[in-house]
Amino acid sequence: MAKKCEISGTGVMSGNNVSHANNRTRRRFLPNLQVVSLLSEALGKIYKLRICTKTLRSIEHKGGLDAYLMATPDAKLSEEAKKIKKVIAGKIAA
Repeated sequence: MAKKCEISGTGVMSGNNVSHANNRTRRRFLPNLQVVSLLSEALGKIYKLRICTKTLRSIEHKGGLDAYLMATPDAKLSEEAKKIKKVIAGKIAA
């Protein structure tokens, strides 16, 4: 399974371990992924997603999954999130 957030698309970053002698070796910075169940109030459906904790904080700050997806531009969302957003937008419009 990819180490990538299913909503924001945050993935693995790379950098260096720097020793006391200033030697540099490559390393990976992994996102803090958690499996969470998020309720879509518009659909009345629970989505079980693997998202990073930074995205989870943003969702709670915006007021829930629906509000977060509607406020976030499509360019910043992953393909899975765009599909959920499209279903929510259709339900709200109807």
